[in-house]
Amino acid sequence: MFEKQFEKLGLTDKDNFVRLVNQLLGHTFLLVDEYDFEEGVTRVNKDYLFVERNIELFQEYFSYAGFRLERDRNYGVIYLTSGYEGSRVRFDKLTTLIVYTLRLIYDEEREKLTLSQDVFCTVGNLVHKMISLGAVTKKPANASLNDALRTLSRFRVILKTDGAFDQPQTRLLILPTILFIVSNEQISNMFRLLDEVPGEETEMDEEEEDMLYEDDEPEDMGQGWQSAGAAKKRKK
Repeated sequence: MFEKQFEKLGLTDKDNFVRLVNQLLGHTFLLVDEYDFEEGVTRVNKDYLFVERNIELFQEYFSYAGFRLERDRNYGVIYLTSGYEGSRVRFDKLTTLIVYTLRLIYDEEREKLTLSQDVFCTVGNLVHKMISLGAVTKKPANASLNDALRTLSRFRVILKTDGAFDQPQTRLLILPTILFIVSNEQISNMFRLLDEVPGEETEMDEEEEDMLYEDDEPEDMGQGWQSAGAAKKRKK
């Protein structure tokens, strides 16, 4: 079935199919909106439209490798999920804490927005928020901060404007994919850990990590995410 449908595509579409399969395997998420930092506007992502138009063909292809291609029309997100442990990346503690802090900032800022739905923060704001929450006691080392934010950029959780990831004035666009990584229950688990070990900056042991990643009905987030589970709360 797949082969027949694939052969019906033109040469350009076949090339796009191969390119986007690799893109999804490498980045997990694909969004309907693309933000142009130079002009300050959001445009429709043609790659998203192509995958959406051929969603069944992509889903059948990925199913052979044990992946599921999911689509959320509400937020305009297409993403891969997998039940295989080897298909995931486990974040270190700093990256995990940054993810949870970004989710909190995203929720808080979305409450304030009226027309635009784009949520921005600076690296300085992010670090200050982490300190105020007790997630860290001081600014993380530049190299660690840079590595963590670069990883999240790769997996399309954030985009940045000009500037380095370790510079406080660098602006970050928090993408709606954050809602598919951290559930409300997982945020509660994080705060429970922070309350138990305030300001602790050592690596989490396996029991603590399980507490963070625990979910009543986990939905595996595929290639990029150990902390699986789409957000149950949807903002109108």
